[in-house]
Amino acid sequence: MSRIPSFVLPPLALAGVLSACTPEPPVSGRALFAENCAGCHGSDATGGGPGASPGTTPPDLTRIAARRDGIWPMLEVMSIIDGYAKGTNPRAGMPAFSGFLDPPLVPFDTGNGVTVEAPRNLIALVEYLETIQSPPPTDYVP
Repeated sequence: MSRIPSFVLPPLALAGVLSACTPEPPVSGRALFAENCAGCHGSDATGGGPGASPGTTPPDLTRIAARRDGIWPMLEVMSIIDGYAKGTNPRAGMPAFSGFLDPPLVPFDTGNGVTVEAPRNLIALVEYLETIQSPPPTDYVP
């Protein structure tokens, strides 16, 4: 029977401890979109998904900035997704996705000099939506 040299055991033990402490990797914004949004907005985000409410056409999410003269409204998009905008700007057929409010929370720079804790999945999804804008945003607002 072979023995493991004693100098190998501490690094192996440390590797086991570190792997147990490693946080779960973040879910990509693209994966979150596919799981939560593509059913209504379509896999290409242009609004052609089969799960939309009858009689409604979900907006083309690739044109958010274009509809705002090239400006990407990060906080507005976050509010629409997480449901905060429901009270002041209801959108028929757009469900609130409470799961996007779940931890983990991460530091988020709002763009106006304020850093807040925001849900990691919500940030990932909105950052993904920013990458699919056509044409790309030319300016940004918090």
